[in-house]
Amino acid sequence: MPLITSAGVGSGLNLESIITASVDAENVPKMQQFAKKDEALKVELSAVGEVKSAISKLNDTVEKLADLDNFNKRVANITQPSSGDIISVTPTSKISVGDFDIAVTQLAQGSRAVSADNAFASSDAVVSASGGTLSFAAGSKSFDLTVTAGMTLSELRDAINASDTNFGVTANIVNTGDAAIGSKLVLTSNETGDGNDLVITSDTSELDAIETYDASTNPTGGMRIATEDKAQNAKITVDGLEVTSATNTFKDAVQDMTITAKALSAQDSSSQYETAKLNIDYDRESVNTLIDEFISNYNALIGQIGFQTRIGKPLNGDSSMRSLDDQLVTALSKPLTDAGPFSSIFDIGLGVDKEGYLEKSSLVRSLNEAMDSNYDDIGTAFAGPNGVAKELESLLGNYVDSSGLLKQREDSLNSQIKDLEDDVINHEYRMQSLEERLRKQYAGLDVLIAQMQQTQNYLGAQLANLPGFTKK
Repeated sequence: MPLITSAGVGSGLNLESIITASVDAENVPKMQQFAKKDEALKVELSAVGEVKSAISKLNDTVEKLADLDNFNKRVANITQPSSGDIISVTPTSKISVGDFDIAVTQLAQGSRAVSADNAFASSDAVVSASGGTLSFAAGSKSFDLTVTAGMTLSELRDAINASDTNFGVTANIVNTGDAAIGSKLVLTSNETGDGNDLVITSDTSELDAIETYDASTNPTGGMRIATEDKAQNAKITVDGLEVTSATNTFKDAVQDMTITAKALSAQDSSSQYETAKLNIDYDRESVNTLIDEFISNYNALIGQIGFQTRIGKPLNGDSSMRSLDDQLVTALSKPLTDAGPFSSIFDIGLGVDKEGYLEKSSLVRSLNEAMDSNYDDIGTAFAGPNGVAKELESLLGNYVDSSGLLKQREDSLNSQIKDLEDDVINHEYRMQSLEERLRKQYAGLDVLIAQMQQTQNYLGAQLANLPGFTKK
């Protein structure tokens, strides 16, 4: 607290110590009470926060357990042929489990057009003296390109590749080094599928050398597409049945599964195509991982409740913690309906030890055994309308939601801490006022004593001057 004056200067008495002792007698015990209460509130707030954090973490896992899609995932196990990887597979949750033999007999490709021999002497050859417009089309896609007067072959290549509307035509120049052949313009389209060959037309005969040849519709076209360069479908066989696609992606060739052809199957000496072995199974690993996460986070909450309610801890004897502990056990023990042979989650390979911690158990059957016999019913046990996860989700939400019990508890403790801070400020103001009052009182005493000392000194001096006065 600020010093108002230096008491005792006039009288010579140690009034500062008297004032300090008087203020401390009022101030120190009260400030100790404030500090003790503040520490207790903050320790309790921290304990509530730790429990709330553990509940929130468990609730995040429970929300995943309450989603039936997390139990409906499928995994594709592929054994590729010895020649290399030929397919990749993306199954959906709707596909039935099963085994398939798949071969890739043809890959999809776009068309490739090449200019005629000696159509262009070099890459600097002029394509058109007066200019014009080239139109490119393949399948349902098309774009136009303006050819400027005097444009060279290399400039045309660059213009095609740089066109903003180009749907996927790549232009290249091959310089053969043979004067009888010259430089070749090669145009490749990425539009795959039977009948989707690249078609190039123009609005001027000067550009005939860049138009695609067609015996019936454009016999003057100079760009030719060889038989092996025509656009074509991809083909695969699934258990011997041929399936075609305009691209290398086969959606629903096997219902609810996407197969992508990556490479041609090699053929053996009898011209038989090598196959990839595909097995579609339940994604047991992801379910095991999710249940392990649930066990871990459940046990972390049980451990946190036990730790924070021990003797000497801030939540010892707390009724809300005892209630939560009891409700968790009740929720786990909830009778199941429509979950096949499982009457509770303890029937699917889970158990509770004597300390209340959840664990994997094989007392009735192991989790893997339950998956082997009744996989779909495990999802119902957790995520069904009457599943354990739904029950836990509702219970935990009552504690950690924005209006939940622990949020209200935190708000109350934070309010008490704020009120305590206000009490400290008010108390400090009262102590400042007390010090000011004491200083005023002792200042008057200081002046009075100083005056009395001056009077004493004056009288002593006068008496000393009297005849016959002897100073002892």
